[in-house]
Amino acid sequence: MKAAKKARSFIPVYEPWIGRAELERVTRCVKSGWISSIGEEIREFEGRFAALCDRRFGVATSNGTTALHLALAALGIGPGDEVVVPALTFIATANAVHYAGATPVFADADRSTWNLDPSAVEAKITRRTRAIIAVHLYGQPADMARLRAIARRARLHLVEDAAEAHGARYHGRPVGAFGAASCFSFYGNKMVTTGEGGMVLTSSAALAGRLRLLRDHAMSPTQRYYHGEIGFNYRMTTLQAALGLAQLDRFPEILERKRRIAAWYRAGLAGLPLEMPLEMPRSENVHWMFSVVLGRDAAVDRATLGRHLLERGIDWRPFFVPIPELPPYRDGQRYPVAAELGARGLNLPSGPLLARSQIRFICDAIADLLT
Repeated sequence: MKAAKKARSFIPVYEPWIGRAELERVTRCVKSGWISSIGEEIREFEGRFAALCDRRFGVATSNGTTALHLALAALGIGPGDEVVVPALTFIATANAVHYAGATPVFADADRSTWNLDPSAVEAKITRRTRAIIAVHLYGQPADMARLRAIARRARLHLVEDAAEAHGARYHGRPVGAFGAASCFSFYGNKMVTTGEGGMVLTSSAALAGRLRLLRDHAMSPTQRYYHGEIGFNYRMTTLQAALGLAQLDRFPEILERKRRIAAWYRAGLAGLPLEMPLEMPRSENVHWMFSVVLGRDAAVDRATLGRHLLERGIDWRPFFVPIPELPPYRDGQRYPVAAELGARGLNLPSGPLLARSQIRFICDAIADLLT
């Protein structure tokens, strides 16, 4: 092991790019007095983000989890239904199914993409299955061609959880353009942030209308304070939308910076016992997180590498714990690929403001331990 250097300052795992343009947009919104959930900013943000993802309609929500729940509710999924979800993803995907009253059924990950394995999905479909949720994990597009074909054959809804993949592309089209509904998060560490916030996208006018109705307490659009059914308070604020609009203005540069950071990591980590994310044919991974899997032949385990990084002022995150390993969702089944990835995967600092010198420092710190 080489002598390790100390970091000059702490490098967080993600830092959003918030600047003067965002401050000016939000300030104008505050001065206007329209700061809750009624304002032009929301409609503009919905329209611009939907267009970015090749969709006709956007319905902004309070966060990414409520976007998922709203989409399932609007699609009529509820008690007695099953929804196939990835074993390896953030727990919010399964929780949204639970909130709808349905049952999440887990499918293992594909070893190449780390996303849903379409063959595993087919094996989990029963007469109660109503939908598949495809997650584009850490910015890598899922195999939407095969998942769409499965959904069509079984007459299932396909929902995209694109919370981590703003700007990723699959076969020339943006992720979010493939499911009956697609859901995004704008949490503080996402490619586009509104602090909190989310959105459901669709190209169905009927589904968009249903989403908007349920989002606002199911209040009648023609009779104020008349509620024909139970809805939700899942609205986004105008302040959040104003921040999101400024983020969309700089989004092309955010994407370019993320691609550059991924290239720096690939060059700096080459030759080490690490599995780096694949660039799948006809797909563009946006590397929301630059994620690696510690090789089986590495001389140390992930915990040792993590401590080594933190001692040098470098933050990191483990991969998600597979959902069926968590107490609320244990089902007694084995998911070997998700289990291995969950145990050996690391997310490295990935914010768009990172400099090449910082990436070099991170790569050198990893090499210090692994060579």
